[in-house]
Amino acid sequence: MDKGQVFAGVVRWPGGANMSSPPDTLGGVFRLNVGESEWEHVTRGLPAECHVPCISTDPHDPKRIFAGTQEGPYVSTDAGSTWHRLDFPLRDRQVWGIAVHPRDPRKLYVGTSPLGVFISEDNGGTWREAPTAALPDPADMRGFVNRVLRFAFNPARPEEMYAALEVRGVIRSTDGGETWQDCGQDLIRLSEQPHLKSAIITTNTAEGMLDAHAVAISAAAPEMPLVALRMGLFRSEDHGAHWQDFEMRKLSPIFYGRDIRVSPHDPNTLYATLSTAANGATGTVWRSTDLGRSWARFDTPTRARSTMMAAAPSPRDPQVVYAAARKGEVFATLDGGASWQEVPLPQGCLGVMALAVN
Repeated sequence: MDKGQVFAGVVRWPGGANMSSPPDTLGGVFRLNVGESEWEHVTRGLPAECHVPCISTDPHDPKRIFAGTQEGPYVSTDAGSTWHRLDFPLRDRQVWGIAVHPRDPRKLYVGTSPLGVFISEDNGGTWREAPTAALPDPADMRGFVNRVLRFAFNPARPEEMYAALEVRGVIRSTDGGETWQDCGQDLIRLSEQPHLKSAIITTNTAEGMLDAHAVAISAAAPEMPLVALRMGLFRSEDHGAHWQDFEMRKLSPIFYGRDIRVSPHDPNTLYATLSTAANGATGTVWRSTDLGRSWARFDTPTRARSTMMAAAPSPRDPQVVYAAARKGEVFATLDGGASWQEVPLPQGCLGVMALAVN
């Protein structure tokens, strides 16, 4: 029986604002059969010296995999064996987010750096930009090239969708991505609290609350977007107008949120990753089985030695979850968290950014 594959997206820069490519580092797409331990570097059709900060799977077709690169979006229709570039008009945009509309497999969304959202309704043959997604930077937030990292759809009404922007907060669309509204004002208000202030790359202490990395929505609460950002995990019960803190810092001494996912099998189950920093020395995976009302450490006894970047539950088997840390560490549970094994990427993979299971 085909248990599916795991896909890792790897870049050749070490992280943060450092975009250099040290020698002997590897980038691109790596593939692993679920339950096995040997990764394959799948390169056929991808650009040379490839950087892949984004990997996503098609919910309609498990063999269709998307990769965001420094030269635009690529697709594989044979589960990663071969790739070709979508007919995306811009070659100078890094692609950090790709999503397929949950009801229309021909409708694709691409999020870029510099900040932009692009839509195709013909499987990537033609594209148009949604100009209102490119929010202007506040004067004291300049110094970082913002980007779209994740899209999420309201399962009940998929024309309502959200995007997580690094470092610009969250935006919302109610018309399938054509127009977008800023959902960051309340995040900025929350940053007035001393424990939620953070400025690392700009002079604006709201920077940490606008440093969004992932957004998700559960069918159990389709009106409630969930977001993972630098200062923790947050939810909104009014479509992004206001945000509430899950207060993960009460449970964990590390709370930098990089990923949040809804289980494909149980809409009440969430997975999230918490770490010390963007390029930190450790990271953890957490699980909630009650839509975030309570959380428990999920990845014990793994010991990641770098930022936990992604959690990827299998859409085929509720017992299977993979998690990836930045410096090439990948952890797997095949029994719902009862035990874990490490399945590290090849030496030289020091910039793991994304993980997906088909």
